[in-house]
Amino acid sequence: MTISNTTQWASFAGAVAFLVVAMAAGYRAIGLPPVLIVGGSGLVALVLWRRTYLARPTDPALILPLFLLTVAALEIHMTEEYLTGFGPAMSRLFNISWTERGFLLVFAFFGPTLYALTALGLYYRVPLAGFLAWFIFIGPGVAEFTHFIFPVLKPAIAPELARAVSAVVANGRLVANMPNYYFHTTGRYYFAGMWTAALPMLPGIYAIIRLLQAHRRAPAA
Repeated sequence: MTISNTTQWASFAGAVAFLVVAMAAGYRAIGLPPVLIVGGSGLVALVLWRRTYLARPTDPALILPLFLLTVAALEIHMTEEYLTGFGPAMSRLFNISWTERGFLLVFAFFGPTLYALTALGLYYRVPLAGFLAWFIFIGPGVAEFTHFIFPVLKPAIAPELARAVSAVVANGRLVANMPNYYFHTTGRYYFAGMWTAALPMLPGIYAIIRLLQAHRRAPAA
């Protein structure tokens, strides 16, 4: 199945628009770190999607199971993040306003809706769905390694206090119950979500390898 040039350009524009809106919303509601995370992952996903899926969508029999497996692992990982206060912990680390409510809105409500629509789009070989799948493989997939770096980063808010704090952050919003996972204060090498961070990384990285291999074999086939 080959996608027309018109559809390719429209899909590319849609992917860029998605990134711009996501980064703008993240910056407005939370701060700069989501812009860097979403923007960096999105640009890498955009390049790989453009090279592999956009003109000739991957067989659903290959990409759809990989996507669903990554999403299932991601949901388990986000359960640990929720239980250990990932959003407020990031707020304390970077002086941003990522509240528990914001975490739930994005990952517990909007996220699953997007995953379901992406899976449906992959089944019907919708080009834009391929971009969203690549975004998941790169972002919540590969980028989860940052959990292993966060414990050694000095929090921007009260790094010397081991207990959770509530404070008004840089953009003037109050964030409650921000835990501190700074290793030099707690003596424990851990950050919210770290124990299950590898779960979405493994299928995400495997998906990237399989899809690139399939793309390289496609011309010969």
